[in-house]
Amino acid sequence: MFKELAPYLRQRAVLLTVTHLGEDQIRVNVIPQKLKEGENAALTTPLTVSGPAEELDRDLPATLVNFVAAHLELKNTLDRAKAEMDAAAKTAQAEARSKSKTAAAKVTPKPEPEKAAEATKPLPQTPERPKAASLFDAPAPTIPTSDVDEEEEILAEAGKSEQIGEDEEELDDAA
Repeated sequence: MFKELAPYLRQRAVLLTVTHLGEDQIRVNVIPQKLKEGENAALTTPLTVSGPAEELDRDLPATLVNFVAAHLELKNTLDRAKAEMDAAAKTAQAEARSKSKTAAAKVTPKPEPEKAAEATKPLPQTPERPKAASLFDAPAPTIPTSDVDEEEEILAEAGKSEQIGEDEEELDDAA
């Protein structure tokens, strides 16, 4: 039992309590102790096992091996995550510093008073050039009234021929 706890005992203290529950039942509590304030509570999760003495003799060592392995793996994972977060924070701070330095370097200097006065003077107005005439500027041509009369006659004849075609269809349907 203590051989299984040895790797864990190298990193932290463990409180071991053994209690008789009655009728051949025993309870074993393995309680890891905090090493410092602010430590992750998951690293001090206790283990409680109950059962008859023969069963505890047989199964407790394997249970302790799993318990110790889980705690050590959790500790390594937390340490690795903390190291990665610290590295990311340092990188972010370095990027922020470099951005602020480049932003400060990109700030344009204020113009000198003489140049500022020249920049605010209005530009001289150039006279507007006359436009060249285009086809679209010319007025629309007028259509002689004789052409309009011819168009109306053609449309009227087309309307009559459509009526004749409809009358023939009605006769065919009636037959």
